[in-house]
Amino acid sequence: MPANAIPENSERWGPEKSERWGLIAGNGDFPFLVLEGARSRGIEMAVIAIREEASPALEQSAKRLHWVSLGELSRTIELLHEEGVNHAVMAGQVKHNKIFSSIRPDWRLAKLLFSLQVKNTDSLIGAVARVLEDEGIELVDSTKFLGPLLPEAGILTRRSPDVSEAADITYGREVAQKIAALDLGQTVVVRDRACIAVEAMEGTDETIERAARIAGGQRLVVVKVSKPAQDMRFDVPVVGPKTIEVMRRSNATALAIDAGKTLLFDRDQLIRAADDFSIAIHAFAPANFAATASPAFEAKRKS
Repeated sequence: MPANAIPENSERWGPEKSERWGLIAGNGDFPFLVLEGARSRGIEMAVIAIREEASPALEQSAKRLHWVSLGELSRTIELLHEEGVNHAVMAGQVKHNKIFSSIRPDWRLAKLLFSLQVKNTDSLIGAVARVLEDEGIELVDSTKFLGPLLPEAGILTRRSPDVSEAADITYGREVAQKIAALDLGQTVVVRDRACIAVEAMEGTDETIERAARIAGGQRLVVVKVSKPAQDMRFDVPVVGPKTIEVMRRSNATALAIDAGKTLLFDRDQLIRAADDFSIAIHAFAPANFAATASPAFEAKRKS
């Protein structure tokens, strides 16, 4: 992804000289989009790219870039200080299984991991955020520069979910919200008000593909939700054109997401692809989700 050209004499860190921004970059398009969104506001970010995840193309998009290995927390903080960063954004996925299996922590991260009572992604990254804050670096909402990519509530495609799909979405949202509250995953795949697959560490696309193998080609509905107290600084739900392509191959005909809390990468292309494949996408206001299960959900659970 090419970087936008910026004249040499226009380079600046942000609207206020006291604000210096850094980007901790994982994989995918998310880091590129953050860089472009920040640059459109006159902010040039220093990038700390995770070697095992981030794209080499970031070297062409970022004016200041440093590579670190997964687990090098001390080096990351050192580089952020060298760049004078006092506001940072995390963008781009770091695969959950890598965090807890492939990571080689330095002494600082090892100490942090040892201190965690619950070893899940939220607790780990939340602890990292607190370490950054102790170092004078505020970790900021990762969608700060990406407002247009957060959909409003409503039907996003030409086609609305049909009656059967809508029933599966209602059931699926209740299941997914409970799973998300446990920080197990944020996606479920449903057919005829039965949960075919639940996301764990593999990610949305692999969950859909697994559901397709189980269902043997039958129609599916995909439901992706935010966590009850979604921390928008990290691990924000994301859907991109690749997920729509996976849904097409898997005969998944409808997608439900949370409005205002789900990033739609390449939004125009994503919606066009969904329309071309007759996939319905419905964005729901997260606050409208019931805190307790409905009678229909309880009846299904007990049957």
